[in-house]
Amino acid sequence: MLHAIVMAGGSGTRFWPASRAALPKQLLPLAGATTLLQDTVDRLDGLVPPDRTMIVTSARLLDAVRSQVPGLPESALVGEPCKRDTAPCIGLAALLVARRDPEATMAVMPSDHVIRPAADFRRAIQQAAAMVETCPGRLVTFGVRPTYPAESFGYIQQGAPLATAPGDAPAHVVARFKEKPPASVAADYVAAGTYLWNAGIFVWKASTIIAALDARQPETMAHLRRIADTWEGPDREGVFAAEFAAIKGISVDYAVLEHATDVAVIEAPFGWDDLGGWSAVARQRTQDDAGNTSVGRHLGIDSAGTIVHAGDDHLVVTLGLKDILVVHTPDATLVADRGHEEAVRKVVAELEKRGWTEYL
Repeated sequence: MLHAIVMAGGSGTRFWPASRAALPKQLLPLAGATTLLQDTVDRLDGLVPPDRTMIVTSARLLDAVRSQVPGLPESALVGEPCKRDTAPCIGLAALLVARRDPEATMAVMPSDHVIRPAADFRRAIQQAAAMVETCPGRLVTFGVRPTYPAESFGYIQQGAPLATAPGDAPAHVVARFKEKPPASVAADYVAAGTYLWNAGIFVWKASTIIAALDARQPETMAHLRRIADTWEGPDREGVFAAEFAAIKGISVDYAVLEHATDVAVIEAPFGWDDLGGWSAVARQRTQDDAGNTSVGRHLGIDSAGTIVHAGDDHLVVTLGLKDILVVHTPDATLVADRGHEEAVRKVVAELEKRGWTEYL
């Protein structure tokens, strides 16, 4: 059966000050009326039932996540005691799923992407699941056709085409994975036409990813097995905390995918945006005639290309501004040139350095 694993442990520092340690990017309504996590779970409706959906998040976010997805059972929520990247996250989820369903197929996805339309996403996951059923040892990932030479994404080089059913999205053998490139190299990738952005969405058999992690990350899997073995017992929390902290964090791309011999990539037939920064919000929301994007109460006079994110109980007025970002929260306000939005991470780092943790 198909199971969904939603990874929801990120911090989203590029969306400070709206995104905080206690309320990160995936728990915010950045692209619409509902949060990114709620959108992700809603996208699974009709594809995977709630009792086969798992959200892996941070232990400190469990209450917030629980409040946003009340339709999921308590057993669907897993709170990691510390951050250890995607390979341990996926490995633990695979072990827990396999205990219930040894033949399980897993669809693994981040919780902070915008994907539309949902129906196209569901069809693509079904296509990937069918490919895995045909070749149980295969690992399937999704790539997005690049629209510009992005330096912030990993790339997947397409190899030989794979046979697909009528109406299915194009699929290829993965020739190789490429790390985030400099601008000149990214431009070459886009020009070549055989490279896709790595969307970080995967489909595979639980048993296959477990075997791959056993081969490449045996120490990590030993820790994860000790956690899984005590999952239903009274020692669960203590064992989870101790064993998970002992793991060295590593992404599933580094741990498995770059070394595997049977990896396929489906070119995503759906719209995709990873919301990498505040300008992405402008792409997802309505703009006025001057290109201003407003979330909350905003009065723009002689302003163009501004992004304002505030609450309905606080008025932000921009006068004679162009390409400016204003984010207002009850205890912090960011005003920045949109050309410097990537540097928002530096703000978070500086706050940590100064010990101003109440703003993180």
